[in-house]
Formats: sequence, structure tokens, C-alpha cells
Amino acid sequence: MFNVPRVLENWQVLVIDDEVDSIALMCTLLEMHGATVYTASNGEEGLRLIREHRSQLKFVITDLQMPKIDGWQLLREVMSDTSLSLYNIPIVALTAHAMVGDRERAVAAGFEYFLTKPIDALTFVSDLLRLFIDIMDVEPLIEALDSV
Repeated sequence: MFNVPRVLENWQVLVIDDEVDSIALMCTLLEMHGATVYTASNGEEGLRLIREHRSQLKFVITDLQMPKIDGWQLLREVMSDTSLSLYNIPIVALTAHAMVGDRERAVAAGFEYFLTKPIDALTFVSDLLRLFIDIMDVEPLIEALDSV
């Protein structure tokens, strides 16, 4: 057994995806590194969880194509809801159908970052930490990145 650095200790994260395998992989990786992970299988449920945990969430990862409310609509709902937008919760886009220009379109819409499926288990957490270095308190994250 090897020792996994718990660089996400005390972080609460929401993962929204309609693919059970994707949720399972992301949850495993995030939890291995210390995060508490909430999950939703569609945008409607995800929006409810964002509202419920808004003051504790460190970030949200949402698939772009889902039933009920997709990731694009979820982002618009969060950005237009002043009770949520005040918290500046970073929302990361996730898609299996990435095409040229999708990353730029997602960032222009307000997503903090853009991930593609399948998730790379070896780089997933370090990729997220690199993103958060740009938008959060840098020192603890740089130290955390060095340990991943």
C-alpha cells in the first residue's frame, strides 16, 4: 500500500455527472486525497446540492451533457442566482465530446476550467490543483501540488 497525500483535506466538492463510472472514479480520486464529495446524477439535483452546500463547497465539477438541466444551464442558473454567485464557487466543465473551440467556449461562458473524459487518474488531482493555484490562496496549494 502506498501513502496518498491528503491535499484536499477539509475540502467539500460536488461532482455532477450522469455516468456512474465517471462519478465513481472522480469520487475515489478526490476522497483518496481527503475531500468530502457530494454527487448528483443530473443538473437539477446538482443545483439543489449547490444551494444546500453553497457556503462549504470548494468547487463543482459538472458534465456538460446531462438530463433535466445540462452543465451549461446549471452554470447560468448559478451565475444568475445572487444567493449563489456571492460565494464564487469555481465550476469546472467536464465532457466526453470535446471539439475544437469547446474549451474556449466553456471558459468564455464562465467555467473556471475544462476537463475531458475519460478522466486521467494519474493527473486528475494535480490538474485541479494547478487550476486552483490561479484562483485561490497560492502557498498551501503549491505545497500540496509538490506532494502529489
